[in-house]
Amino acid sequence: MRRLVRGFWGPREEPVEQVADRWRATLEQLVRLLPQAGLPGTWDVVRAAGPAAQVSAEEPALFDALAAARAADDWSEGNGIALHLVAAGAPGWEVEVSGLAGGAPEFLLQSLVIGVRAPADAELPGTELLAVVAESWAPDFGDVTDDDVMDALEDEAGHEIGDPGVGWACYLSPARAALLPEDLAVPRKEVRGGGVLLDIAPPGDTAPVVRAYERLRDAGALRPLPRPMDRATL
Repeated sequence: MRRLVRGFWGPREEPVEQVADRWRATLEQLVRLLPQAGLPGTWDVVRAAGPAAQVSAEEPALFDALAAARAADDWSEGNGIALHLVAAGAPGWEVEVSGLAGGAPEFLLQSLVIGVRAPADAELPGTELLAVVAESWAPDFGDVTDDDVMDALEDEAGHEIGDPGVGWACYLSPARAALLPEDLAVPRKEVRGGGVLLDIAPPGDTAPVVRAYERLRDAGALRPLPRPMDRATL
C-alpha cells in the first residue's frame, strides 16, 4: 500500500533556518504518528548524483543539508530549496519526504509531499499526517491521496495535475475555507494557524471524493492561484 500526504503553496521566500525548522517539525511528528513504522533516527538523502549521505532529524543537520542542496544547484536560486529524504523502517515500511520550499517562483508551486509505503493491513493516520503538513508548512491546499483517487478525479471530474484537488482528506487555507458550501456534509476541523481539514471519506470507494471535489470546485474553493503567482495562498 502506498499513500501520499501533500501540501502546496505559492511563492514564499524564507531563510534556510526557517525551512530547516519546518523540516524538523515534520520529521519529528512522523516518528510520533507512525510508531509501527519503526523509523530510524537518520534519513537517507536522495541525490541525482554524488555520494550517498545521511541526515538526522535535528535542525542543525537539516540546515546543513538544505544549505548544501542550495549551493549544489543554481536552479534553487529563486525557485526554492529541494530536499528528498527516505527512511526504511520495520519490514514493509518505507517513508519518503520531498520538499521544495523557501523560493518565490511565479509559475512553480512550492510543496511538501510525504509518501508512505506500508503493509496492506496497516492503518495510516492520514488526517493527522495532513494536519502536520498544514501546521508545519502553512500551505494553500493539501490532500491525502493515492493513485486510485488521482485517476478517478482526472477521469471522472476533469481534474488537471497541479490544480488544487482533494483526497480521502483535504486541507484548505483560510481564504479557501471561507468558500466552503454551508451544506457540505463533511466533517471538518479547524487547524492551528488557520484553515480547515476536511475528512471526506475513508480509503476505499473514490465516489465520495469525486463528489466532494466537484462541489468544492463549483463553489470556487479549489480555483488555482492566478499566474503569475504573487502570493503563497489564495
